[in-house]
Amino acid sequence: MSNDKIVVGLDIGTTKVCVIVGKIDTYGKLEIIGMGRANSEGVKEGVVSNINKTMVAIGEAVEEAEKASGIDIGSVNVGIAGKHIRSFVHKGSITRKTNDDEITVEDLNRLNNDMYRTVTAPGTEIIHVMPQHYAVDYEENIKDPVGMAGVKLEADFHIITAQTNAIKNIKRSVERAGLKIENLILEPLASSLSVLSEEEKEAGIVLVDIGGGTTDMAIFHDGIIRHTAVIPFGGEIITSDIKQGCAVLSNQAELLKVKFGRTMAEDASDYEVVSIPGLRNRPPKEISVKNLARIIEARVEEIVDMVHTEILRSGYAGKLAGGVVVTGGGALLQSLQELFELKTGLDTRIGYPNEHLGKSKNESVKSPIYATAVGLVLAGFKTIDEREENYLKSPQIATVKVKESVGKTAGFTRNGNNGNNSNNGTGAGDFFANILRKTKELLIDDYEDDKY
Repeated sequence: MSNDKIVVGLDIGTTKVCVIVGKIDTYGKLEIIGMGRANSEGVKEGVVSNINKTMVAIGEAVEEAEKASGIDIGSVNVGIAGKHIRSFVHKGSITRKTNDDEITVEDLNRLNNDMYRTVTAPGTEIIHVMPQHYAVDYEENIKDPVGMAGVKLEADFHIITAQTNAIKNIKRSVERAGLKIENLILEPLASSLSVLSEEEKEAGIVLVDIGGGTTDMAIFHDGIIRHTAVIPFGGEIITSDIKQGCAVLSNQAELLKVKFGRTMAEDASDYEVVSIPGLRNRPPKEISVKNLARIIEARVEEIVDMVHTEILRSGYAGKLAGGVVVTGGGALLQSLQELFELKTGLDTRIGYPNEHLGKSKNESVKSPIYATAVGLVLAGFKTIDEREENYLKSPQIATVKVKESVGKTAGFTRNGNNGNNSNNGTGAGDFFANILRKTKELLIDDYEDDKY
């Protein structure tokens, strides 16, 4: 169905700042109505290092997106990444007053909120708390305990932390650009919304987002996020290797990587040569495509090996029927899919953010480069944990809403008829209360008569 709500995603990356504006169309798909992009010069390895430069880039991207969409942007969903991101599993529990009542969403929220009080390393704070499996009165491996009876409610939580200073620098950059942060979301979680299906998350899958400064990972199984990691290498370090190995300028190295780069040297021709302009008054420089591929392969192999190590460390290596999905700008390197399959032994595909996309004014948004930005928009319409969406649709919630509306239907109020506070107490609630009271009095009278 249609939705008039408009959500804006802001991806502050190492190489680019991207703003995407979207809404849900009549078919339930995400329609991109505007996009803006600017070069990022104030971010290093996914972390804001220069607030003023980042603020300027955000302003340029926002202005472009506003022109394209025709709306004024006030608040945004912002992504966060960087090598400072840490995650761990922590157990939490609450004791309910009685097991006569069903476990409610409120009980889960209370347990969830308690986890935000978990002590973390100095200088860090919690950005995400995501439940794994629950346990009710020591009955374990419960995915959704709402509706069950029990006194002790426990859960293992996947907790993600970030450096407090890194969060503050993002907030300052965004606020100085005249914007308000709606949500702060870990970038691989945002990317997962745009490139993964619910079936893949259920089967078990690894998302690998190769950005400019970092490579971000997220592992899903049974529809639940199980492991996250940030590897401090991305496309920028590959460009740096080419710059040094081929003795060229940074912009030339980036063009070589994008246009002629391969991740497997054996696929490159021994005789193919690329000629690039030399420096002032110097002849053109010739670069062997084979040598270029060797430089790229060495660094990408290192990144893939680190990804494989994280997969093994997670404990889910044998439970990933969905294999690997690679997205981000680095996913466009030739032969990357084959290299991942060779190194990890898992089926691999390139992740395009078109899983939930409808029509768009700008088709380039369907590139893996914009997976995070699209995911940040989707985060405004759907949750990272599908159980949260199910809670909103649960009969229990609907029952509560019905109870709250009793006495108001057809103009009735609790204190009287048709909204009038009459003295005779003829409201619907009082009417049934009087019947119960009279019945109780008759039963007591009968009991007293029998007694004598």
